[in-house]
Amino acid sequence: MPAPDGAPTMLRDGDPAGPPLVLLHGVTGGPRMWRDVVPLLRSEFDVVAPAALGHHGGRPAGRRPARIADVVDDAERLLDELGFDRPHLAGNSMGGWVALELARRGRAASVCALSPAGCWEPHARDHRRATRPLRRAVLMARLGRPGLPFTARWAPVRRLSLVDTAAHGERVSPRLLVGLADDLLGCTVTDDILTSDERLEHLDPLPCPVTIAWSERDRILPLRLHGAHARELFPDAEFTVLPDVGHVPMLDDPALVAETIRTATRAGRAGRAGR
Repeated sequence: MPAPDGAPTMLRDGDPAGPPLVLLHGVTGGPRMWRDVVPLLRSEFDVVAPAALGHHGGRPAGRRPARIADVVDDAERLLDELGFDRPHLAGNSMGGWVALELARRGRAASVCALSPAGCWEPHARDHRRATRPLRRAVLMARLGRPGLPFTARWAPVRRLSLVDTAAHGERVSPRLLVGLADDLLGCTVTDDILTSDERLEHLDPLPCPVTIAWSERDRILPLRLHGAHARELFPDAEFTVLPDVGHVPMLDDPALVAETIRTATRAGRAGRAGR
């Protein structure tokens, strides 16, 4: 489903009668980040991957600066529009943060948070460090976008372009890399989100089964810092490490991500079956 400028507002595939699964992307991203994961889950779920508020293809932010709370409000509004009461949620980075906040509101059957953002102490330096690669990516995209359809043909260019978000950027197709650059440049709330002072709060007991899956080679939210704090924030969550993938693991290993999400939903599906 494209927006007027050609950006996808939503990817949707799968069995309409199956349990709903909503995939939430990270800051400056878009639905196409899930492009290679959706087909791997369509046989079991009604899969929806929407564009976030203020992002390429998403609804414009109603107030500025936009905050994570606004992104969560918009995601909850979308659940209402889709008729999803408590779908399974999976999200990466900002999307993982949004999924966890939706769970806090009682809107999730299960959550799979992939390297969720927001796992930092108040005014922590690791929060500021996390924004630097994203700002660098914006600058690189602005400078390189005109020639990207040509230069993206080379694996070293794809690897360099995604050095902060993927462990194996060369695996991304040239076409997808161009789309990711367009999503990044089309995000209108980048500065708003990156300068927000919000953070995830302690969640205990958990309102639904929660899996925190951290990328082993995450350069934006390193496992040793942010992963450790996530364990403190969500002590009852299932915690796992995804081997040999970067901050956006869908780009490195879609099959691993799909299986991680599938496993995370099982407790939620079992709980519903038992009611």
